[in-house]
Amino acid sequence: MLRVHRADERYAGGDGDSGIHTRHAFSFSGHYDPANTGFGLLVACNEELLAPGAGFAEHPHRDLDIVTWVVEGELTHRDSTGRTSTVLPGDVQRLSAGSGVRHVERNDADVPLRFLQMWLVPGVFGVPPEYEIVRGISDGTPYALPRSESVLHTRRLVDGERSALPAAPWRYLHVVRGQLDVLPAESALASGAGSAEPARLAAGDAARITGGAELFAVARGGAECLVWEMHTEPTYG
Repeated sequence: MLRVHRADERYAGGDGDSGIHTRHAFSFSGHYDPANTGFGLLVACNEELLAPGAGFAEHPHRDLDIVTWVVEGELTHRDSTGRTSTVLPGDVQRLSAGSGVRHVERNDADVPLRFLQMWLVPGVFGVPPEYEIVRGISDGTPYALPRSESVLHTRRLVDGERSALPAAPWRYLHVVRGQLDVLPAESALASGAGSAEPARLAAGDAARITGGAELFAVARGGAECLVWEMHTEPTYG
């Protein structure tokens, strides 16, 4: 029902000589693990650290929903539609690549940039690209992807605060900062289902959850996390 993947288990990638350090949650580029190619609609969850002046040169994407969450610093985005934008902590950026788009991602600031980038398989293919930024999304506000059966939830919890995880067949929880416990609702514990022992996650850890059990996240000293609510798996053709 719940599997924890630790931060230090992520595959290390990027190009250190160019100031790019990446940690991959799933198979990516030259790293292939047939048992770890995705979860629900999620096929990439990359933690990126870019030194000042570093970045990814223009490159293409097609038929992916690419969602970016900046942890610290500021991300410069440019794409082949002529759009340029700066993404700041608390913003949600979505690039739906559709029939094809090219973009550049850079750290043009003088401080390090850390961000999380997540790729999901949409439910429709070959449609025109779309782009959106939600500035300073409020805590707990759900962000639904219009081209897939998935919703992103942000949670910023103070010490001891708890939040119910959304109900869905596939749930992916990533801890951005701090620590939290994931545990069943009291009703499940009272009926003997599940375990009273919580799963404790620290920054960079993730939990992959299947099934419809009622679960809560409880902050230990304060925490920020992202939760994907997904209602299907990829279908092609």
